[in-house]
Amino acid sequence: MLYNKYGDTMIGIANDHNGYELKQELTKFLNEKGYNVIDFGSDNNKSDYPLYAFKVGEAIKENKIKYGILICKTGIGMSIACNKVKGVRCSKVSNLEEVILTRSHNDANVLALSSDLNIDLIKEMIITFLTTESSKEERHVRRVELINNYDN
Repeated sequence: MLYNKYGDTMIGIANDHNGYELKQELTKFLNEKGYNVIDFGSDNNKSDYPLYAFKVGEAIKENKIKYGILICKTGIGMSIACNKVKGVRCSKVSNLEEVILTRSHNDANVLALSSDLNIDLIKEMIITFLTTESSKEERHVRRVELINNYDN
């Protein structure tokens, strides 16, 4: 179920203790833009962030959501955790160019963000992530397939 009954893209969102306030604001922003957002936590300041990253990753793997957004102090820890889930291509990004390239070249399905970034930049990065198409160039498709097919 990648889309809700109205056809809107399903997005999962999760945070560590540093990203709770930002997650609330981004959820409202995305809902206003017509996206259906599923909150995978955390709702407190004593969270173990990998558990929430895994929840988003598992939802991607099970086709419950199309995209995920993770928020922590740096974005690094949650991206490492989420990438442990097969089928996830999570990228920690810091600017618009990285967002465009990770969607177009890597077909990333989860975005990991630092809670320290400017809110307006974060909103622009998320909309860019959600609206940038994956490249159909043979080299990009081949590389994404190599990633997807790797199972150690």
